[in-house]
Amino acid sequence: MKLIKKYLIKFIQEELYKTSIKNAVCGLSGGIDSAVVAVLAKEALGDNFKAILLPSKHSSEDSITDALNLCKKFNIQNETISIAPLLDAYPIDSNLRKGNFSARMRMSILYDKASEGNGMVIGTSNKSELLLGYGTIFGDLASAFNPIGDLYKSEIFEFAKFLGVNEEIISKPPSADLWEGQSDEDDLGYSYAQIDEVLGKFVDERWTKKELLENYDHNLVEMLLKRVYQNQFKRKMPLIAKLKPRTITHDFLYERDVKL
Repeated sequence: MKLIKKYLIKFIQEELYKTSIKNAVCGLSGGIDSAVVAVLAKEALGDNFKAILLPSKHSSEDSITDALNLCKKFNIQNETISIAPLLDAYPIDSNLRKGNFSARMRMSILYDKASEGNGMVIGTSNKSELLLGYGTIFGDLASAFNPIGDLYKSEIFEFAKFLGVNEEIISKPPSADLWEGQSDEDDLGYSYAQIDEVLGKFVDERWTKKELLENYDHNLVEMLLKRVYQNQFKRKMPLIAKLKPRTITHDFLYERDVKL
């Protein structure tokens, strides 16, 4: 843990300084992922880092209190900006659409606040979320760089304890706080401990689907593999169609004719 902390602090510093930018922001939700990033960024950048709280009317009071208590404990500069007026201006009935819209409004504000201070946005998505596409493209998945994107959610809990993150943040059920009562593990149908064990075997140890099905719950394996492949587009930059002469040929079009 000590080595990981040292490496990630250096990573944050280098990602900024190699672009001649000294300032950074991240969204602080009161959850464990953004708490870990905020603590690392504070140690890496000092007062050149600011945490931005972006509550809506659906955010719990505990989330706001927990985020502010973290800032107080680690002496992190912070600012609170409500996104409630933005949601009121564009009412949405669907919880899923409302959650995606909220995430994108928050990221728009984060990029604006970063621009205001000539800074960059630090990402707060963990490896589990990135692999499963459990996040909003151009919303909470957006960032200039991400220090925790190679740590599974279950590893984040252990790392947070090592960093001294407030216990009330570590012990609360994981939630993006996108709508009242929303829970990550309820959405996914399994605990992160179950999910990360299978993801670790598949991604890091290169187990085959057959091996996974022989050792784990079939529904869990099928759900995870489906999400990993279907959400691959969220982990890549937008694909650009190449139009160089040797790319567009009669043979190419004939061989790759696809019916939609």
